Amino acid sequence: MSENLKKLNHNLSEISTWLKFDKIPWLIAGPCSAESEKQVLSIARKLTKSPHVKVFRAGVWKPRTRPNTFEGVGEVGLEWLKAVKAETSLLTTTEVANTQHVELCLDNDVDILWIVARTTVNPFLVQEIANSLKGVDVPVLVKNPINAELGLWLGAIERLYNAGITKLAAIHRGFSTYVRMAYRNNPNWQIPIELKRLLPNLPLICDPSHIGGRREFIEPISQTALDLGINGLMIETHNDPEKALSDSKQQITPSVLMKLLDKLRARNTAITDEQVKRQIARLRAEISHADSQIIQDLAERMKWVEEIGKLKQEHNISVLQINRWEHLLKDHMAKAKQLGLESEFIKAVFELIHAEAVKRQL
Repeated sequence: MSENLKKLNHNLSEISTWLKFDKIPWLIAGPCSAESEKQVLSIARKLTKSPHVKVFRAGVWKPRTRPNTFEGVGEVGLEWLKAVKAETSLLTTTEVANTQHVELCLDNDVDILWIVARTTVNPFLVQEIANSLKGVDVPVLVKNPINAELGLWLGAIERLYNAGITKLAAIHRGFSTYVRMAYRNNPNWQIPIELKRLLPNLPLICDPSHIGGRREFIEPISQTALDLGINGLMIETHNDPEKALSDSKQQITPSVLMKLLDKLRARNTAITDEQVKRQIARLRAEISHADSQIIQDLAERMKWVEEIGKLKQEHNISVLQINRWEHLLKDHMAKAKQLGLESEFIKAVFELIHAEAVKRQL
């Protein structure tokens, strides 16, 4: 970890100083978009029945891909959030994409701001928002950028910290991909895991609504997040999802949310049972031994790769032998399947190995 990240991690405010919760998972819930005062109040009243829900969310500005679609109600929605705050015990949050949004939210006493994924991807906009927040004591949540780039996510967090914001948290909402898949956005769990490794004191929140894109995926994605030790969830909740003006397929009703919370199983982050601790230590030792063997085998493989590279150079043979590579990859994936390993996992591993092998032969 760099010195800057160490300092940032050390100075982050404990989440308990700005968000009180005694139930795991703790939730940020509410509609994708604020559509009317009646709508937001109706949803908020129902959400107060759950001890898990601590923050009410509703987008008032909605960045849409194409024009002439519903782009949020705008500033009037902030008045509705004030009404929610006045009537319920819930804190309020909405997304901000520019300095004007920030100023309006602060003027209307929005408790928590979050930076939307399409803004996180733009360092210029993030810096402008950070500048507008200097001297302001407000929590800010940072969604991951739409593309799978950890650096942009970290950079946005650093820019806000440099502006004096220490009440920070990250929201994992998945990453856009051209590859067709069941989920709306690829979870790429290794990226939020790496973020947590670099900034262990940074609270991490999972947004299963945006990752899944469909309401039936919310429960399994939420459980995966809990299994990974992510204790905060942001779940889009609407009183009539089918008629929602935005993202109707990924929203659930408050009653469905309550049932979902009953099914989710929170995980202990600390190992307290001594017998279990010893068993895990023994298994970890076996894993470490296997890891060491993998590293030794890779080193030996690269030694032979370099020998082949010398021969190819001596005889003026192209480094990349695409037919050989395709045959090798197909064979490895078939063997992986026989051994109960995911073919795509093995494919990804050997693509990295092959890339390194080609580089060593050049």
